[in-house]
Amino acid sequence: MSMKKRNQRKPADLFVPTHRLPKSPGHPFYEKLNEVLGKEGFDEFVENLCERFYAERQGRPSVPPGVYFRMLMIGYFEGLDSERSIAWRVSDSLALREFLGYALDEQTPDHSSLSRIRQRLSLEVHEEVFTWVLRVLAKAGLVKGKTVGVDATTLEANAAMRSIVRRDTSQSYPAYLDKLAKESGMENPTREDRAKLDRKRPKKASNKDWEHPHDPDAGITKMKDGRTHLAHKAEHALDLETNAIVAVTLSTGEEGDTNSLCWTLLEAQTNLEQLAEDEEVARKIHKQLLSEVVTDKGYHSNDVLVNLKESNIRSYISEPDRGRRDWKGKQEEQAAVYANRRRIKGNRGQVLRKARAEQVERSFNHAYDIGGMRRVHLRDRSNILKRLVIHIGACNLGLLMRTYIGVGTPKGFGDIPRIFVCVLVNAKEQLKTLFRTIIRHLRDKFEILTTMPFLRSVSSR
Repeated sequence: MSMKKRNQRKPADLFVPTHRLPKSPGHPFYEKLNEVLGKEGFDEFVENLCERFYAERQGRPSVPPGVYFRMLMIGYFEGLDSERSIAWRVSDSLALREFLGYALDEQTPDHSSLSRIRQRLSLEVHEEVFTWVLRVLAKAGLVKGKTVGVDATTLEANAAMRSIVRRDTSQSYPAYLDKLAKESGMENPTREDRAKLDRKRPKKASNKDWEHPHDPDAGITKMKDGRTHLAHKAEHALDLETNAIVAVTLSTGEEGDTNSLCWTLLEAQTNLEQLAEDEEVARKIHKQLLSEVVTDKGYHSNDVLVNLKESNIRSYISEPDRGRRDWKGKQEEQAAVYANRRRIKGNRGQVLRKARAEQVERSFNHAYDIGGMRRVHLRDRSNILKRLVIHIGACNLGLLMRTYIGVGTPKGFGDIPRIFVCVLVNAKEQLKTLFRTIIRHLRDKFEILTTMPFLRSVSSR
C-alpha cells in the first residue's frame, strides 16, 4: 500500500452532488433514545405544550420544541456545561445531527436560538417535560415513590466574588476596603495594604451585607473543596428503590437544609400525585406515596421532625451529637425526636441511611461532575432551573436507557469489558435463581413420592 499525502486546502466547490455528502450511521445510543421518545409521543406532547407561546401564522418558523429539549438533553449526555458548547457540538457531530433530524445541508440551531426559546417558554413548561419523563419511567417500573432520599449540593454561579457590592450603599468591595484603611490611619493605601487589612478581618463576607449586582440569587457559599464562591444550591429527592430523581429544587447557596427540605418534599409530592392520576402508572407505583424520608444530619431539627410527623411521613434523619437536652414544655418535639432516633438505630434505618449516602451522592456525580453542570453559565433562578430540570430529566432517561441497552450515556459504549462482565454476572444470578426453583420443585415432588407408600398403608389399615 502506498502512502497518500495530505491535500492542500483548495477552494470549495460551488455545487456538491448529494451522493458526495458524508452520511453517518448514527450512534446506537441516540438511535435507541429516539426510538423510545418516538414510541411515547414526545414530539407531539411538547408541541402541544408549547403551541400557546407561538403565533399561529406570523413570523418565520421557529426551532421545533422537540429539537430544543433534545439539545438540552445532549448537554447531560455529552457532559457540556454551556449552551454555546451544545450548539457547537451539534453542528460538528453527524450522529447528533441524525438525533435531532438535521441533514448535512441544514443549519443547526445557534446558541442564541436556545437562549431565545428558553426565555419564551415558561418554567412550568420545562417542569411538565420533567414530569413526562417521570411518567415514562413509571410505566417501565422505575418509579415507586414510597421511600425518598434527600440531599443537596452546590453549583458555582456565573458571578465573581470581586464584583460583590454592599446591600445598603452599593459600594464595591475594594472601595469598602479603602474606607476601612483610611479609618485605620492609612492615607493612600496600596493594593497590598488592602489585602493585608482584609486578611486580618474576621467574617469578611456575609450574605446579609453583600450581594452580586447582576445575580442577586447567588449566595456567598463555602464549597466542598474549601473555596469561597458565589453559588446556588441544588437539592434532589431520589427514589431509593429505583434511583430515579423525582424532584429537583434550586435555592440560594446560603439557605439552610432545614428550610429547603419542605419545598423539595412538596415538589416531590406534587410530581408523584400527577403520576398517580394515570391509571396505568398508578398500578405500578406505591399506594402510599412519600411515606418515608431519609436525609443526613444537616436536616435534623425539632421543627422538621414535628412537621414530618404531622404529615404522616416516617423520618430517618441522622441525629447530630447535641449532648443532653432539656425537654421541658417540648413533649411533642421530644416524641418526634425519640421516634426518629429509634428508627435510625434499627436495621431498616441503617440500610436506608447507607443507601441514601450512596445513591444520592451518585446522582450528584452523574448530573453535575460527569454531566457538566457543576458550574452554571446562566443567571437568574428561573433561567437556571429551566436548564436544570431538563438536565435532570435526561439523567432519568439515562436510567431508562440502562435497562434497555445496559448503558446510560453514549460514552458508556466505550466500556465494553465492563458491560460484558455485568452481563455475565446478571446471567449467573438468573441461572442460580432458575436452578434453585428447579431443585425446590424436584424436592417437593420427591417428598410426595416418598410419603405415598406410608399413606397407602395407613389408609389400608
